[in-house]
Amino acid sequence: MTSLRSRIEKSPVLAKLIAAPFGWYLRFCRATSRWDTAGLEAMKADIAEGPVLCVLWHGRLVMIAPHWPREAGSLSCLHNTAPVGRAAGALQSHFGLDPFEMSKSRSNVANSRAVMKRAKDGISIGITADGPKGPGFKVKDAPLEWARMIQRPVYAYAFSTRRHITLKTWDSMMIPLPFTRGARVFGRIDVNLPRKPTPENIEVARIQMEAGLNAITAEADHMAGVNG
Repeated sequence: MTSLRSRIEKSPVLAKLIAAPFGWYLRFCRATSRWDTAGLEAMKADIAEGPVLCVLWHGRLVMIAPHWPREAGSLSCLHNTAPVGRAAGALQSHFGLDPFEMSKSRSNVANSRAVMKRAKDGISIGITADGPKGPGFKVKDAPLEWARMIQRPVYAYAFSTRRHITLKTWDSMMIPLPFTRGARVFGRIDVNLPRKPTPENIEVARIQMEAGLNAITAEADHMAGVNG
């Protein structure tokens, strides 16, 4: 297992080979299930005026690529070079999105400039609010920093399915099963961060983002008929 993890970290090609069958499985789940949607048109309206920041809990990550409205504009999900991160990036590519690897070989300034260029080109930015290592369901500093930098609307995303597997991982990752009822929900969060925020501004925004993500996730579960 350690050897495989090391090989994935070093080989984008291997990550793609691993992501491809899982991508087709997610396509199968999407095609065979009945999906209800909320908040999509409002987000599309905002995207028509420029990119948005899309935040989500790591445990609801797997369906963001097949659920993203590519007709409205592309999405660049940020990920690291860890095996799970690299495989997640390959999965985004499988669905025609534009993942961005936050490489340790580049400086933070170089990473930020590259991501900001994508945003200026009209590509929305996606990031797991509690990733990549947790603790789960706690907003970390990175999504708040991107909200500050991009200065565009922030949307939370969550999916849920009535039939699913919940992995025994730090993020309680949900894996959908086919032939079920599902929901995808996008909701705008009022996260107000000035370009030069105070520590108090940041903590208020953290509370706002966390509450928004929890509310959107609960809405997706309710729509899919998942008992809390």
